[in-house]
Amino acid sequence: MISEVFITCAVTGSAGTLRSPLVPITPEEIASSAIKAARAGAAMVHIHVRDPETKRGSRDIALYREVVERIRNSDVNPVINLTSGMGGDLVLGGANAPLPPNPTGTDMVGALERLVHVEELHPEICTLDCGTMNWGADSNYVFVNSAATLRAMAARVKELGVRAELEVFDAGQLVMVNDLIGQGLIDDPPLIQLCMGIRYGAPDDLTTLMALVHRLPPRAIFSAFSIGRMQLPYVALAPLVGANVRVGLEDNVYLSRGRLATNADLVQRAVEILERIDVRVMSPDEVRTKLALAVPA
Repeated sequence: MISEVFITCAVTGSAGTLRSPLVPITPEEIASSAIKAARAGAAMVHIHVRDPETKRGSRDIALYREVVERIRNSDVNPVINLTSGMGGDLVLGGANAPLPPNPTGTDMVGALERLVHVEELHPEICTLDCGTMNWGADSNYVFVNSAATLRAMAARVKELGVRAELEVFDAGQLVMVNDLIGQGLIDDPPLIQLCMGIRYGAPDDLTTLMALVHRLPPRAIFSAFSIGRMQLPYVALAPLVGANVRVGLEDNVYLSRGRLATNADLVQRAVEILERIDVRVMSPDEVRTKLALAVPA
């Protein structure tokens, strides 16, 4: 068990189906929600953006710019963590005719193009999703992150002086993590996010979680979360296995059965849970020191 943790708030995500009217959509809404989450106790905010017209996830750098500027100009200073997951979306044509891909939903771009918002806005952290996986029980959608793409992205992120958060959805992806570290592409200490409960990834049971924890590289600083109803139980579980905490509307929209949450609600509940088990919640500047983060440009 660890006695102090930091809380990450995953503010909006990129899923096409919005399960709550409280999920922020516009840059103003996303930034405002991130700021309120920081005031509630989140040391880090994980940012996706959405097209205000379609409400779907977007790679539009202007949307990222507005969100980041609004947060940086606010009265709080959370560590800003931008996704780099967009641009790896492949929707096959079907089981018997996979090619050509379905243009509706397919958004595949090169490694460096997936990082243009990171290059311009220079957050302290950006994510790297460490493997390819199926998504959705009856879907032709594949989230694509080839080994070559990940190496190229990791090299560019390191060159920019941004810390990579390595998002791990299953045990095999820790092989990729160790390869990236072994190739000198990841700064020390490695920062890892164990993403539990996603269909066709690692289930959120304790046995699977501990299997992943036992395979982490030395000196890793890591968080662990689950989607859906297990998000808040994982707040209490995470420190017991040495992990930091993540909550937010990207992963779960309920505070309790039938009661929709805001991001600030989820962070506040996480703080309450942690304080009740005598785990101290870290500030943004403490996290910057712990992770040896570079000063934003």
